[in-house]
Amino acid sequence: MFGEYSLGDLGAIFAMQGFAGLILFSVYVLMALGLAIIFGQMGVINMAHGEFMILGAYMTYLCSGFFQAHLPALFPAYFFVAMALAFVAAGALGMLVEWGLIRHLYKRPLDTLLATWGLSLILQQAYRSIFGAREVGVELPSWMMGSVQATDAIEIPINGLFVMAVTVLITLVVAGLLFASRYGKQVRAVMQNRVMAGAVGIDTGRVDCLTFGLGCGIAGIAGSAFTMIGSTGPTSGQLYIVDTFLIVVFGGAASLMGTIASAFSISQTQSTLEFFLSGSTAKVITLLAVVGILMLRPQGLFTLKVRR
Repeated sequence: MFGEYSLGDLGAIFAMQGFAGLILFSVYVLMALGLAIIFGQMGVINMAHGEFMILGAYMTYLCSGFFQAHLPALFPAYFFVAMALAFVAAGALGMLVEWGLIRHLYKRPLDTLLATWGLSLILQQAYRSIFGAREVGVELPSWMMGSVQATDAIEIPINGLFVMAVTVLITLVVAGLLFASRYGKQVRAVMQNRVMAGAVGIDTGRVDCLTFGLGCGIAGIAGSAFTMIGSTGPTSGQLYIVDTFLIVVFGGAASLMGTIASAFSISQTQSTLEFFLSGSTAKVITLLAVVGILMLRPQGLFTLKVRR
């Protein structure tokens, strides 16, 4: 497999595929961060998480069309507005879903799987009815097109750099929110002992609603980033939901660092193997490797230490 390439060619190939893996890593991290909050922190199996991502993608699509038609002078800055609207729309829908559906199922985690799976089908049909069954794409601002010439053989897409910068920023914000704020302390208290947290005066219902909305909002931002690497359709979110759950479980369901490490290792492995093998074969090998590691370490890469 490697014999037909020189060492220099292999180095360039691994560098290019590594960067392509970083773009995939960015989307995975944004998706997995939201799911880690919902699944890891709240114990809710949200099978509709991909549909919240696609809501963010459709909001970006609508923003692109609106700015092109009505505010062409501001079109270069529309993507920032689109990401904010994607977060608000997905987060607001998430809070509505938590209030109307999820809050009644916290003691029945398997029922959340069935309920959110049904919700995902409802959202897919809603997207199909509103936007049509065909996939749509967005037009990126001119400053996000092109690439940076790193070396003679390596070019780095500007939109990939932008996605990674957004990912780093959101990861830092989420880490600060969960580990350096009063709200984060309440979230972790409710996660570890809901009854005791309520006994000391924490409004567990409010914390649950805000936390579910935060996780869905981050998925909406992931949808905005997704429009840079793929077209948007009613069922596009289902392509990522299995990988996202795998990342969260592999990293450790309640570990932010584990989620990041897991997303990096899976995306880099898959991206590199896809150059030498078919996409399906690369995914199968990656999944088998992850399953093998989970058999040896079922708690994931990182575990949350709780004082008992």
